[in-house]
Amino acid sequence: MSKLLEYKKLIIFFLIIFALNSCAKEGFFKTGDARKNPPDPRERVKKNLEEGKGFRINNTIGGARGGGATNFEFASSNELWRASLDILDFMPLTSANYSGGVIITDWYSEQGNAEESIKITIRFLSNEVRADALDVDIFYKKCIAANNCKINKQDGQLKKEITKKILSRAATYKKQSKDKNFKPYRMSTNDNRE
Repeated sequence: MSKLLEYKKLIIFFLIIFALNSCAKEGFFKTGDARKNPPDPRERVKKNLEEGKGFRINNTIGGARGGGATNFEFASSNELWRASLDILDFMPLTSANYSGGVIITDWYSEQGNAEESIKITIRFLSNEVRADALDVDIFYKKCIAANNCKINKQDGQLKKEITKKILSRAATYKKQSKDKNFKPYRMSTNDNRE
């Protein structure tokens, strides 16, 4: 009976190793570029902490006890999301679903023109600030009478302008966030080990 249990444990162990190895190849664990990262472990730690990519146990425990503020952020940390909401702030929103990655505006017309209006839908395909990270759709509605409307999706100059403005604002937010998260690394007494 104990041999069967040992075999089960061994099989489970190999399955876990296989799963972790598969994750590493699939991109679950992001590998670093050796040209961009220093070979010395202390220098890598310093670089990661200065860029806001890491944390220290001492700081985390101190924050949990009330000794410091917490750093939990939600949608405000996503630059594309913030930039999109800023650019579309003049339009009423029908739906803004961060977890679903979509923003949908209500029909909007300038100066109360009820015969022509537009609706904008933005789908987020990635959290990275790049041109293919979002899909902007613009719908035009033209009405002859109250119940006689025609809706068309068009790819025109407005779509390009909105996409460009969102990406530009998101790049600005990303730079500000990177500058804000930069903290000079101070070595602790444990880091002086040779």
